[in-house]
Amino acid sequence: MRLSLRLFVSHAAVAVVGAVVAFGTVRLLAPSLFDQRMGMLDEDHGMGMAATMTRVHAAFLTSLDTALLVGVGASVVVAGIVAAAVTRRLLRPLDAVRSATRRIAAGHYQSSVALPSEPELAALATDVNTLARALGDTESRRSRLLGEAAHEMRTPLTALDGYVEGLIDGVFTASPDTLASLSEELRRLHRLADDLSSVSRAQEQRLDLHLVDADLAEIARRAAVRLSSQFEDAQVALVIDTDRAVPVHVDPDRITQVLTNLLGNALLATPAGGTVTITAHGDGSRGEVVVTDTGAGLAEQDIERVFERFYRVPGRPRRSAGSGVGLTIARGIARGHGGDVTASSPGPGKGAGFALVLPLRPSGPPRA
Repeated sequence: MRLSLRLFVSHAAVAVVGAVVAFGTVRLLAPSLFDQRMGMLDEDHGMGMAATMTRVHAAFLTSLDTALLVGVGASVVVAGIVAAAVTRRLLRPLDAVRSATRRIAAGHYQSSVALPSEPELAALATDVNTLARALGDTESRRSRLLGEAAHEMRTPLTALDGYVEGLIDGVFTASPDTLASLSEELRRLHRLADDLSSVSRAQEQRLDLHLVDADLAEIARRAAVRLSSQFEDAQVALVIDTDRAVPVHVDPDRITQVLTNLLGNALLATPAGGTVTITAHGDGSRGEVVVTDTGAGLAEQDIERVFERFYRVPGRPRRSAGSGVGLTIARGIARGHGGDVTASSPGPGKGAGFALVLPLRPSGPPRA
């Protein structure tokens, strides 16, 4: 049965039940009350009124039945009209929601539903509008990703095309240097493909994580020590403060990947003579590793955008020498562990800080 018919029947049934109850109550009580009243009159005027009373009683019952039938019929008709109006009013927002969902399914994500006055239906319309915006954002990100991936691939492909045409035309010779340049561009394409795959897995929470009990501070210390020679070559001081144990249940390789990215970005953003500091500590139910630098810093509007795929801070040197998705992957890995990566900066030219936050390991026997 359609919802509109069910609503109409439910309203009409309520009206009919009320009318039947009213009819039965009046029909049962009215004659006895009438007889009682007329009996009092009969005591005053004697037995001569018996025949008259009988005729009056019959006439009263006939009039009462007629009036009740007319009243019940009128109430049912009015109830039916009201039920139809109420049903139409309730179904109008639902029809609007249905139309909007059809448009959304067809790809028109800008569609929205006007909020009705009923709180429940307004909540439904709000959820549909939120869904439309979320799907629109997803489609925009997908389209932007395709454009960004195409842009990132264009440079190495153009270089490869130039080298190949030069070899064909005899402009270049197949020397080790030329072949090395070709190999470098091919590796760049391969790295981009790997990074895009990692971004997809990270954002869809499809990362292969091999979780074990570990010390977050020790993982941070090892990552910093492994990169210390690069900091020395760049004449950037690296301060390591990881003396306090931070017990976590993580994939050490993936967390090392995150910290390597954060340290590498800090190194690229910090000029010679600057300082990069990595600290690890536990607080309450979470462990945290913070990488701060005294480098280029970030504007307020860029603090969250640096985690977007391929985002470049306008007019600023790249914080990464890779494909531009390192921070996106790092945040996805952290969230896959139930944590997050956040950024902060007092402003351009004042350095920046990136924090890896992970839940602490619950107390108990070690887990493998």
